[in-house]
Amino acid sequence: MLSFYLSVVSLFGLFTVHPFYISLTDMVYKADEQRLEIAQKIFWDDLEVALSRKYKTQVDFLNTSDRILLDEMVREYLLDQNKIHVNGQLISLEYLGHEVEEDAAWFYFESTNVPRPREVMVMNTILTGEFPTQQNIVNFYVDQRPKSIITTVDKPEGELRF
Repeated sequence: MLSFYLSVVSLFGLFTVHPFYISLTDMVYKADEQRLEIAQKIFWDDLEVALSRKYKTQVDFLNTSDRILLDEMVREYLLDQNKIHVNGQLISLEYLGHEVEEDAAWFYFESTNVPRPREVMVMNTILTGEFPTQQNIVNFYVDQRPKSIITTVDKPEGELRF
């Protein structure tokens, strides 16, 4: 599983123009703080397409004239596309911001007062409305051990048990 994960991560760095549609989400449960930390890596050019369609305006991650407006659009879109239930309870996510890299961007979230996960239901529909072949890899870590799911347009959610 680790080799698969590393292969996917390395794919993000190999292509400037990518012939595939994929995102990567890492969710790490911090037991001592009862906090869930989330980092999502998404090709920013694909996200520009989704945001431009949703908000009916041109979106440009590299040359934005209004970073605050861009962050608000990103926050609203990503919070709508990501839903996480821990032990049957929907958790509230706080958007922390993003960093743009060469061909992708990292988006950061956290949630506090999260009970120790026994059962996690993840809905991730990032870009599936714009790109029918979009795949979203989700890794959820508890005690440094990951469990993973892949969501698609036909399978927008998955369940993990710890």
